[in-house]
Amino acid sequence: MDESPILVDQRAGYRVVTLNRPQRLNAFTEAMHRALMAALVEAEADTNCRALLLTGAGRGFCAGQDLADRIASGDTKPDLGHTIGTFYNPLVRKLRGLPFPVVAAVNGVAAGAGANIALACDIVLAGRGANFVQAFAKIGLVPDSGGTWFLPRLVGAARARGLALLAEPLSAEKAESWGLIWKAVDDDKLLSEAEKLCAQFAAGPTYGLTQIRRALDAAESNTLDAQLDLERDTQRACGASPDYAEGVRAFMEKRPPNFIGRPE
Repeated sequence: MDESPILVDQRAGYRVVTLNRPQRLNAFTEAMHRALMAALVEAEADTNCRALLLTGAGRGFCAGQDLADRIASGDTKPDLGHTIGTFYNPLVRKLRGLPFPVVAAVNGVAAGAGANIALACDIVLAGRGANFVQAFAKIGLVPDSGGTWFLPRLVGAARARGLALLAEPLSAEKAESWGLIWKAVDDDKLLSEAEKLCAQFAAGPTYGLTQIRRALDAAESNTLDAQLDLERDTQRACGASPDYAEGVRAFMEKRPPNFIGRPE
């Protein structure tokens, strides 16, 4: 196995980014954080990249923070706020702000920050053998990496409190039935299903897809009036894009569209 903490595989129109510390269930260290952020920045700068697939090597997606790495530092009272502000928060913001859809393929455990980083992606697929654990309460911490924001919005207040306070594993199938993730799939089909989605996004109207993502994010805090105005303004911008014109032509001509994925 490659010793790099992050692997990047360039595909036609999208990139596969793999967390690569399988011996530690892909738990985060500072080096892994820096490598992942660099991979995301590089993907964002690549005009040919129109989707991103995030997954984990080995038998787990991500076990969150590597506590052994933290203990090895010898700091008995670490500034966890500094760690979150320096690494985790920028990572979540970057995932939410990328100019193309992000698909998470969750294989095995997604625990702590690992679970919430998956939830920061646009589409979450999970193998049926996977589970999600808000493990923070077990060590006296609060769900971070957006956990306290994502959970109640995805599964409701009662289930969010149960997941956060009890720190019990949630199976992939129950995560799907609760609305925490998009879909649970057979373990041996997880990557192929995620790759199909990314290929679909890579051939899609990327600018319009990005506007959908941003509008849905804005709806979390907007009033109805504000959201109606946002929809009007966003639709105006999308309607002026070449992808809209191409989509209409393709529909009328009964052929597949050839989207360029840019506003102009």
